[in-house]
Amino acid sequence: MSKSAGCCKRFLHYAFDYETPKTLVIPSLGVGFVFRFTQFLVVIRGLIGWGCGKYKAYQDTDTVISTVTTKVKGFAFTNTSDTEPRFWDVADYIIPPQGDHSFFVLTNMVVTPKQVQSRCPELPSPSTICVDDCNCVEGHSDPRGNGIQTGLCENYSTTARTCEVLSWCPLEIDTKLPEHALLAAAENFTVLIKNSITYPKFNFHRRNILPHVNSSYLKRCEFSRLTDPHCPIFRLKDIVSEAGEDFQDMAVKGGILGILIDWSCDLDWWAGECLPKYSFRRLDNKHPVNNVAPGYNFRFAKYYKTADGEETRTLIKAYGIRFDVIVFGTAGRFSIVPTIVNLGAALSFLSLVPVVADWFLVTCSRKRDLYSRHKTTHLTEDADSASVRDFSPSLSLMNLISTD
Repeated sequence: MSKSAGCCKRFLHYAFDYETPKTLVIPSLGVGFVFRFTQFLVVIRGLIGWGCGKYKAYQDTDTVISTVTTKVKGFAFTNTSDTEPRFWDVADYIIPPQGDHSFFVLTNMVVTPKQVQSRCPELPSPSTICVDDCNCVEGHSDPRGNGIQTGLCENYSTTARTCEVLSWCPLEIDTKLPEHALLAAAENFTVLIKNSITYPKFNFHRRNILPHVNSSYLKRCEFSRLTDPHCPIFRLKDIVSEAGEDFQDMAVKGGILGILIDWSCDLDWWAGECLPKYSFRRLDNKHPVNNVAPGYNFRFAKYYKTADGEETRTLIKAYGIRFDVIVFGTAGRFSIVPTIVNLGAALSFLSLVPVVADWFLVTCSRKRDLYSRHKTTHLTEDADSASVRDFSPSLSLMNLISTD
């Protein structure tokens, strides 16, 4: 037979030889223990641990849909050397009055009163300092500046000259921020959080104001993780403290805090146990070293008309704490479809057990060479003689293992 014909025959055998499982009974306690113990681990981990434990694969799940409204209450009085005596109520320090899942509490500010549209020297900076009019370009506006240049160079002070701008004058000097929060008393303000949730797939509805709560209870309760964990009224100082921050420090330049409400529920049990779980966390980045542009602030203005019809405004750069109410959760309830699907997926891992047992058989057992020879048999064209040859070694193998 030629070499090419032999190669062709080997290729045909490789491509078209049929393999069928062969049962080889091995009365070995060691191999049998490995096989059954591996089966036991798969059943415990797959069916009980994964299916009935933490992951609850037998349940159908749904994601929460939520709506939130908030109402802040509290009063403060300020009387400092930089500001006039003033009484503050909720209409003064809650900006804007209504927020989308959030509310802002004013704690500090820089006020620039009696601004009018006119011309005034720009604040000194490398791009605005000038020597004469040639250094100023009429119509030029710098996004980091305060107005549009008129082309004139004016005296800003006795030692500095800057380009004149068309703007709201006098210009704001926001570096004069009070070192202590103006509204330090805001730490005693309270907020009522009303949260309604639904799991539409299960037609399940719930409020964080529980069914037993009445008006008299709301007038006297205050959230406490130990004594009253389900009261929906929170003191701002307690929220900031639970987030690991100090209210007075945070109130100077502001920040962002998250009020997290977790509605994760197992609806296979009594639905009355589906209750909100509150946690608090600071959301804006507070880097201990690279603390560039810290806190939270924005500007707004209040406009007026003078007796002669001139428009004026008071510009306020507001610093404060924004509270974001974040609602999340997943509910689960028994369903036959995911139970069957996940049960089949877990049982499929049992097919890996013989692989582990075979590996132990041909790798770790003392008679692994004998097992390896009898695990796979190639039939010859003389089927009868092959049957005789296969039967005899099997008997010999049984005898050897029985005497082992």
